[in-house]
Amino acid sequence: MADCLFCKIVNKEVDTDFVYEDDKVIVFEDIKPQAPVHLLIVPKTHTENLLALEDKDFDIIAHIHKVAVKMAKKYDIAEDGFRLVNNNQEKAGQSIFHIHYHLLGGRALQWPPG
Repeated sequence: MADCLFCKIVNKEVDTDFVYEDDKVIVFEDIKPQAPVHLLIVPKTHTENLLALEDKDFDIIAHIHKVAVKMAKKYDIAEDGFRLVNNNQEKAGQSIFHIHYHLLGGRALQWPPG
């Protein structure tokens, strides 16, 4: 998508420091962190959100979870706990309509979150 910020980041049209990259996802720090560790895990292929995934595409969700565990260990938040969040649609807090997950940790997180 030409006007999608995350597609521009994936395509390296926007200067972003990736903390992890593989053939399916990129990971980078959120520009407005809500916790000491706040990473965004973004698939390289554009899909608006979970609702737009087709059956054949759900393997990306498992891969995102695998990468989240890897990042939680790398950032030393696995043992104390972390949160993995995906927002779907505007009222749920989705502001960029390219599926992505927030990995948060490094402090006690409140519940309910919003």
